[in-house]
Amino acid sequence: MSQLERSLLLLDETAVKSRRGLLRAKDPRDYRHLDESEAPAVDASMDFDMSLTVGPHEIRTFMLDSHQQNLSGSRMSLAGSQVSTTGINVRSQTEGLFVGFLEVLQRRSSEAEVFETVEDLIETLDEALAGIEKITTHAAFGRERKIVAEESWLNVERDTWKLLFALYKDRLVVQKDDLELDDLPLVNSERAVVEHLYAANANLREYQLIVDWLEQTALEQNRMQIGHFTDRTIAWENTLHQLQNVGLTAFGSSREIVKSLDPDAPTRERRPLHDLDVEDQARLARQLFQEIRFGRIEEAQRLCEHCGQSWRAAILEGWRLHHDPNYEPTVGTSGSALTSNIKQAIEGNPRRDLWKKLSWKMAESREIDEYTRAMVGSFCGNLEALLAVLGDHSWADVLWAYLKVQIDIRVESEIRSHCVKSYLPMPEKYWNSKMTLEQIFEELGAHRNPRIRATAQEVDRVIQKHLILDDIAELMRQVDGWLNDSSFQLTPQMVRFLTHLVMFMRQIRKQFQEDIGDRVIKRYVECLIKHGEPQLVAFYTAALPASLQLLMYSNFLETIVETQARKRALEEAYQFGLDVPAITVYTVEKCRSKEDDSDAKPQEGDISPLDQSKISSLEWLVFYSEQRGELLWQTNALIRSFLAKRNVEAARKAFSVVPADTIQQIINNYGSKDDLPHKEEASIKEYLCHQTYLAAIDGYNDWVEYYYNMKPKPPQLVKSSNFTERVASEHREQTYRMDLERWHAQLQEQTTVTRDLLYNILLFPDKGWLIDPEDTNDTLKAAYESGCNEEEWQHRAVQLENLRKLCIPDVVLLLHQIFTLSGRYSESLQLADVIGSEQRQLYAVYSKHKLAEVMTKIAESSLALMNEKMDPFVGEAAKKN
Repeated sequence: MSQLERSLLLLDETAVKSRRGLLRAKDPRDYRHLDESEAPAVDASMDFDMSLTVGPHEIRTFMLDSHQQNLSGSRMSLAGSQVSTTGINVRSQTEGLFVGFLEVLQRRSSEAEVFETVEDLIETLDEALAGIEKITTHAAFGRERKIVAEESWLNVERDTWKLLFALYKDRLVVQKDDLELDDLPLVNSERAVVEHLYAANANLREYQLIVDWLEQTALEQNRMQIGHFTDRTIAWENTLHQLQNVGLTAFGSSREIVKSLDPDAPTRERRPLHDLDVEDQARLARQLFQEIRFGRIEEAQRLCEHCGQSWRAAILEGWRLHHDPNYEPTVGTSGSALTSNIKQAIEGNPRRDLWKKLSWKMAESREIDEYTRAMVGSFCGNLEALLAVLGDHSWADVLWAYLKVQIDIRVESEIRSHCVKSYLPMPEKYWNSKMTLEQIFEELGAHRNPRIRATAQEVDRVIQKHLILDDIAELMRQVDGWLNDSSFQLTPQMVRFLTHLVMFMRQIRKQFQEDIGDRVIKRYVECLIKHGEPQLVAFYTAALPASLQLLMYSNFLETIVETQARKRALEEAYQFGLDVPAITVYTVEKCRSKEDDSDAKPQEGDISPLDQSKISSLEWLVFYSEQRGELLWQTNALIRSFLAKRNVEAARKAFSVVPADTIQQIINNYGSKDDLPHKEEASIKEYLCHQTYLAAIDGYNDWVEYYYNMKPKPPQLVKSSNFTERVASEHREQTYRMDLERWHAQLQEQTTVTRDLLYNILLFPDKGWLIDPEDTNDTLKAAYESGCNEEEWQHRAVQLENLRKLCIPDVVLLLHQIFTLSGRYSESLQLADVIGSEQRQLYAVYSKHKLAEVMTKIAESSLALMNEKMDPFVGEAAKKN
């Protein structure tokens, strides 16, 4: 394989396959003549337009419309109240790209397969576009504007991935493997010179890759139905017919036409062709230039031959590089040079310089139509001829024109520097057209056509520009501006593309501001949160820094309420390496710290939606046994806040979230009870304190229910002389007394149970209710050693003390109430001893006013004992003891 063939193979490995360009040799098979059945046809009414089928306007419309719809997709309305199922199906295709791209990244995780990953992404986009095409083809109402815009963006994205693949594979693989080449000596072969140039000059190779990409993209986006130029392989048939039948034609030309039919006749004689042939020539010229724009030189030549204008095909042949293989020795099997008597065919045009100079003059001639001038101008580097046609078309067309000229100038300069033969000079204007890529893009940004200027600022063109310039740092600054501009709406599909672009650049270790890349991925995760798929959110969240992982995945967890969905979300997070313990704790704490901004206050015993969400958030800590300690810690904190607001019902519901085996799980996690860290030990005791308090309140509520609602009601007194009625009345009275006795007996039992439950709070072991196992100094010291936040522990200590001051006096009053109502006045007196005991120092939780109030109530019990002629100081029960 020759070096030229290796170079061609190298360029053809890009995503944009091409058989054209200055290095492409013409395939002899392409010279076959077309039968009339194979003839390409162009509709007579067709007007050639090089602009894209769907332009930036549709994409802008898509950007403005899409932000009003979330990722779940809303139905797009057609006329009246009719609902478009086509829109829904198309949206499902586009949303499927979220999962499709994830599957590609998971399938190829190796850095060595980065370009295979890009190829798979392109294939995924191809499949999505094929699906959209299939849906819209069978749609009864045609394509809606939003559907066209979504499809347009996906086309743009696919083209951009192809450009990225071509450029960066050359930059990272080909250029890396390039060997330093020696300077080329003077040679006879133009092909050898250009072969060496392409192998040694990476910039020129990139120019050619971009041109190939622009040509392939234009071809794919401008596939149109073709009509007829002519159904006969003869040139200027109307002119020929009129010349052969002077005065006999039914439809003669309105002007005096040429007398000869050679190609130069119209110019030499300054006479036109037949009017119909003039129209055919104009359409043919447009179609030929279109084929050149698409990079299909051979197709253009076949079209010329089919139309009987072989001289036009010959014009398109003169640019080919000259190469005479007879000057190269044949290498034998032993490696020695051999002399061959067989003359080999010469390739290319030996007088290419003359052809090029005449082509330049032809491109500047005003006697030739503009499309023919542009056609030959594309091969001789005449920028003005190209811009005269393409200047009013698209951004891509103008870029193609500039790059074609730059390639031509650089190739021509190299040929004239390294070939031994002399060349005819090119005009100074030719050499003055040389520009850098930066200058080309400046020209595009300041183009006289406002549409091209506007297009240069579009998202896709800005991205493509910076990929071509390899200026990723500036591209990321542009992207950051889009993210921060609230008036600039980036659709979820655009953010998906930018996210994977950032991930690609990171994988190839391209330097840019990492924080901007993080913000792009963060925006994408925000979009995926609306989509609601845990695997997607977890995978892309894992690409963020730890602090953002915590924030973003916590935001996602807040949107999930169903238990199985929550479990799956945590499993996906573990699979992709997220810090699940930290995320779940952060989620619970963030939810717990929310304040209710609504003015409406729930009724007593009701649980507000916000409180319900706080209680529900505790479930995030239930799924894994190693988090049971944190579950107790967070549950205790939430119960404290509810009890502080006297919302016992909410506290009870929060308590019920904790599984019954939690304490045993915590002990098992640490091996034994003696090995528990101080935080877990304090959590367990506080949890048991809350359990005791809630059980006591439940017992008191049961006592109240029994006392007020279960007491038998006395029968109505009946005064009657009737014996039967008197007997019945006495029976009811006797039954009432028996029920009342049973009620009193059960009341005493209920009172004893309730008393014990309430006393469990006042007489709680290990230093008392809501007091940590250690004293204050030891508690804080142990907490700090455990890595706990000092401020958090101090805040907790304050809360515990305040709860003691709030709940213990209430418990004492409840005891006094049940003792008073049940007639146990002597036990009420004992409350004074419990409060005044130095062992637990319950009196310390009272203010002077509260202490005086409770003592007054106890004194009332003493008076009640005196009225019953019992000991008013120690009570009857004390005497028995």
